[in-house]
Amino acid sequence: MSGGGLLVAGTTSDAGKSVVTAGICRWLVRQGVKVAPFKAQNMSLNSFVTREGAEIGRAQAMQAQACRVEPAALMNPVLLKPGGEQSSQVVLMGRPVGEMSARGYHGGRQQRLLATVLDCLEQLRGTYDAVICEGAGSPAEINLRRTDIVNMGIARNAGLPVLVVGDIDRGGVFASFFGTVALLSREDQELVAGYLVNKFRGDVSLLEPGLEMLHGLTGRRTYGVLPFRHGLGIDEEDGLRVSLRGTVRESVVAPPVGEDVLRVAVCAVPLMSNFTDVDALAAEPGVVVRFVDRPEELADADLVVVPGTRGTVRALEWLRERGLADALRRRAAEGRPVLGICGGFQVLGEHIEDEVESRAGHVDGLGVLPVRVRFAREKTLTRPVGRALGEPVEGYEIHHGVADVLGGEPFLDGCRVGQTWGTHWHGSLESDGFRRAFLREVAAAAGRRFVPAPDTSFAALREEQLDRLGDLIEQHADTDALWRLIESGAPQGLPFIPPGAPA
Repeated sequence: MSGGGLLVAGTTSDAGKSVVTAGICRWLVRQGVKVAPFKAQNMSLNSFVTREGAEIGRAQAMQAQACRVEPAALMNPVLLKPGGEQSSQVVLMGRPVGEMSARGYHGGRQQRLLATVLDCLEQLRGTYDAVICEGAGSPAEINLRRTDIVNMGIARNAGLPVLVVGDIDRGGVFASFFGTVALLSREDQELVAGYLVNKFRGDVSLLEPGLEMLHGLTGRRTYGVLPFRHGLGIDEEDGLRVSLRGTVRESVVAPPVGEDVLRVAVCAVPLMSNFTDVDALAAEPGVVVRFVDRPEELADADLVVVPGTRGTVRALEWLRERGLADALRRRAAEGRPVLGICGGFQVLGEHIEDEVESRAGHVDGLGVLPVRVRFAREKTLTRPVGRALGEPVEGYEIHHGVADVLGGEPFLDGCRVGQTWGTHWHGSLESDGFRRAFLREVAAAAGRRFVPAPDTSFAALREEQLDRLGDLIEQHADTDALWRLIESGAPQGLPFIPPGAPA
């Protein structure tokens, strides 16, 4: 018998589906329910490598952690990684299968993936008591409904009840709820059980008359009103969002242990990927992390991070156009700390041969590390472990570029020259001992009296955040009604709302 299920949809792409899904998962697992996350199709440049070497969205890896289970390719069978305005790399069951334009994908390929998606979901439902699915964008994207495999398409095929999340902090949530349901067909409307209000500030009693009117207009109830909370947007799909201790653009920083704070500037390169790497830095008391796009913003930085990117050659051109390339070379020559991660590591090298990602052929790098990069058609997807600065380190690799390291001091899979460091390893800064050792080196080179906190555990902070998400659901949602919905399946007999009509 298949386990229960629920699809968490949203009125917009940033309504909070990812964190609400994680919160429901953490609440369920604390009740003793064996639960798994699922997202049929994810579009994101933030990805993760599972233990079997499959690439999935980081949001689903985070949701798996909320479930206290190991992430797996079944949880995100289709991942789209944008490579520009018109095309994306299609990752199927954790492996890249080619580049495709949006028109080509929605013109036929997407629908052919439906059988794979439904099979993955059925496997999960056969293993777990409940599967909490996350939608994408909005279920009311009627222009894409014919080929939809992630919102109402999968809800109808799998018989899933749908909970629609709306971000009230942006305004217009009642119109968004009504309009979302009204634009759906009768068959799709029948699957929509109700609503969940996200990011509410103020007195809930002032909202209740509107919720009652919404129920009268649509015949659907509201399952909860979640209050606005800072610092809960962990591992979202897109955007510069909230980190563990504050925002990554304007960090709310815990007081430093030493006398000084440490300032980290992250170059906001195009097609930036896995910028979650710097969350571990932002979690440290006394570390200020900000994203920058001008050379003058590097002047007071104690550490500059060049992060991963899905477009290495494009990022290199952008750094040159902005004057950041010259600023990075000056920093390296002056012995001021620079860290390149994945694509950021590649741009710091001597040259790049790329006939795969950009097809630009030979491109000169910044020349601050003795590294030559050749792009291979096969993608490297691994979970390496090692040691650096006398400490154990774990990470994960996601890249087409193969680095030939010709000198410098060894550093993970890359190298170090002076205070310029480069590696393909994402996630290495989540290793607490290594992060502290690295920050001590950075502080010494920068002349800062900064001391890393001796007891900051990134894993413990992440668990604390997931528990906070679970608390939001437990304390502010009707959990009895939510569980009945998950356990019993899609609702039936709810009133039909004619499109464009007020009742």
